Amino acid sequence: MNHFNQRSQVKTIKSFVPLIICFLVALHSHAQWWKDTEKAEQERSKGMLLLTSEVQIEATQAINHMYNFKFQEAEREFTYLKVKYPNHPLPDFLLGLMEWWKIVPNTDNVLYDEKCLGFMDESIRKAEVIWDDTENPEAAFFMAAAYAFKGRLHSERKHWTKATFAAKNALKYLDKSRSFSDFSPELMFGDGLYNYYFHYVKENYPLLRPVLWLFPKGDKPKGISQLEKVSYNAFYTRTEARYFLLQIYGMENMNDKAYELSKYTHETYPDNPFFQRFHARSAFVAGRVREAETEAKSILQKIEEHYPGYEGVSGRYASYILAYYAYNYNHDLAQAKTYYQKTIDFAQLTNSTKSGYYWSSMLALGKIASTEEDFDKAVEYYKQVLEDSDKKTTQHTEAKKLLAEAKKARRKKH
Repeated sequence: MNHFNQRSQVKTIKSFVPLIICFLVALHSHAQWWKDTEKAEQERSKGMLLLTSEVQIEATQAINHMYNFKFQEAEREFTYLKVKYPNHPLPDFLLGLMEWWKIVPNTDNVLYDEKCLGFMDESIRKAEVIWDDTENPEAAFFMAAAYAFKGRLHSERKHWTKATFAAKNALKYLDKSRSFSDFSPELMFGDGLYNYYFHYVKENYPLLRPVLWLFPKGDKPKGISQLEKVSYNAFYTRTEARYFLLQIYGMENMNDKAYELSKYTHETYPDNPFFQRFHARSAFVAGRVREAETEAKSILQKIEEHYPGYEGVSGRYASYILAYYAYNYNHDLAQAKTYYQKTIDFAQLTNSTKSGYYWSSMLALGKIASTEEDFDKAVEYYKQVLEDSDKKTTQHTEAKKLLAEAKKARRKKH
């Protein structure tokens, strides 16, 4: 019996040998496939984390969360990348970029400045270590990008010396990263911004013109063209290019392009307050009444529901759009008064009493008061416009004329 059992066991083992061999062969083949895949990925990415498919996949979801103002989800993913790649500048740069986007809805908000600059400094520090060891163009790219964002924030705060220093460093490292052609769509972002804003600064900041001799001349049309290419072709800087293009299209009165791009960016990131208010504004300028009204009401609702980033600046835009339609299209004076007053309240809340929406709202409330024959109130509104507005504006000229008429009507009434 024992002899029979032994023979049976031997037979069983023999029958498993081919299976075991097949398993080992398959395991070896899988290991070899994985090694080959890793090798191919290393060759494709040239050892650059920015170009690694795995990192791009991991970062994509987090970046989308960030631009859609889901900051907790984005921070969780960025922190994971920081744990996984503790010595690489990418995670710190993305965390700094997230802090910048917390500032974007109201650039007067200084609450996030320190954290934003801190992350950018840490990204620069890590990139410098890599650059000193290897002169890896990826490190130069991060130094250029981080210095550019520092310059961007310093210019918002009118820290011109710091902004100039950061800009010079950004350009220096941008040149050093040009040796790596695979970064070309990302590098074009810096070139495009520089080419456009060189002339913008020259035209709008006379005090900074003497500083511009430190920099090469820009090319405005080329800058716009470059940013448009980036908005289609880049991976990391695509949405940043769209953010700038929206503002540039507005400044250059390229209204059709502004509308199409704002609609697309808002649909892509529906809870981004900057993109939504730009969509509402562009639809308003384009005469798309229903669309502008819908977005304006949505913005005010999100402010009431405390959506991240929805605050007074977006509220000022939305309230004015609804007030304008109520007054000029629906002739609903009660609703117009409510929304014009909301515009004024939001403007005061955000220290924006030097804005056109604020003056126009005050002027409209004066007109409504005149219509209702409340000339005392009308006179107050017109005086306020004259006190707050620039003398060269149409609101100032109109308020001066309407004030005289209101005073005359008041005398007749009494």
